[in-house]
Amino acid sequence: MTSGPRGGQRMPLPPARQADDVGSPPGQAGPEPAAAAGSQQTATVGPRRARAAGAKPRQRDAFFDNAKFMAIVLVAMGHAWEPLRDDSRLASALYITVYSFHMPAFIVISGYFSRSFDMRPDRLRRLITGIGVPYVIFEIAYTFFKRWADDDPTFDFSLLDPWYLTWFLIALFVWRMTTPLWQVIRWPIPVSLLIAALAAVSPDIGDDLDMQRVLQFLPFFVVGLNLKRHHFDMVRGIRARKIAIPVFAGALLVAYWAAPRMNAAWFYRRDSAQELAAPWWDGVMMTGALFCCSMVLTACFFAWVPKRRMFFTVLGAGTLYGYLLHGFLAKGSRFWDWYDHDWVHEPLGELAVTVIAATVVTVLCTSPVQRMFRFAMEPKMTWAFRKDPAPSGGGKRG
Repeated sequence: MTSGPRGGQRMPLPPARQADDVGSPPGQAGPEPAAAAGSQQTATVGPRRARAAGAKPRQRDAFFDNAKFMAIVLVAMGHAWEPLRDDSRLASALYITVYSFHMPAFIVISGYFSRSFDMRPDRLRRLITGIGVPYVIFEIAYTFFKRWADDDPTFDFSLLDPWYLTWFLIALFVWRMTTPLWQVIRWPIPVSLLIAALAAVSPDIGDDLDMQRVLQFLPFFVVGLNLKRHHFDMVRGIRARKIAIPVFAGALLVAYWAAPRMNAAWFYRRDSAQELAAPWWDGVMMTGALFCCSMVLTACFFAWVPKRRMFFTVLGAGTLYGYLLHGFLAKGSRFWDWYDHDWVHEPLGELAVTVIAATVVTVLCTSPVQRMFRFAMEPKMTWAFRKDPAPSGGGKRG
């Protein structure tokens, strides 16, 4: 992957919390699909208060936790394969295949759980503490890490230029703030695709807030906003699972053929067509082609996500932790030349790297890690917000 203007690879990765992906505490029971970012009042009360009120605490949906965990494992594997691509055509093909759908899958889920975001004060607070604050904290942390690990004292901190994995947080912040707009216009998905296509042919957009990625990935968020639970159930039938196998096999074969012929940067959606040395009309065509390809493979991915609780289901609530924390190791492996050993580029070495990446990100999603880093991921920050006004009105109504 090519380096960004601040010297780092900008690779995507995942939503981490079910209630509204990265806008609510990972350990909190997720609300019903229609109650995303902030959810309804009953979803915000603690288990004791819920029992006292006679209401059962809401349960997380195992399907979405399973999907997020499986996707974060694929993300970590993709990052591990990136340095192997020059020496292994198979690694390059796997990398392209994974990158064609893993980020769109995360973004679709993010949009689905953002459907009720409506600028209500409690939802804005959760947006700030669950997305905005972690963005600032990890942008600072990554800056100092690069200065130290890469011996680059000139690397500057910038909130306007997300480095490496933090781009997804600022993108989700922007997408969620625009949610009310997409819920009132008549043709949200075509409009979002038009915006993505215009971004893909606009090299003057620049790098502030990674707006190219924000705009080019936007259609997947809008698709998620327009989905219902039965849409996910539709792709989980026996027939869909059978179809998914040859589709994935075909995608891998196409990726194997395209690996030495195609610029994989198209899948990052970080640059315009002109910046990729292509004519502007390629940006329009690639926007539509990649959207269709990504949606098909995303549907095939969902087809094989288990619906029932699995041994790894609980880890789906901590994918934001795995996402942001594994970035230090992914980058450190390049800074510290871990891939310079010849054995790493042999088949057994590539397999070992894959297993290590999957194991590391799994550990980083566990409860002990969540407790250790909760101060950065889920700061309460009650001191920073005004208290909600007391409800007005008199006594009981007859």
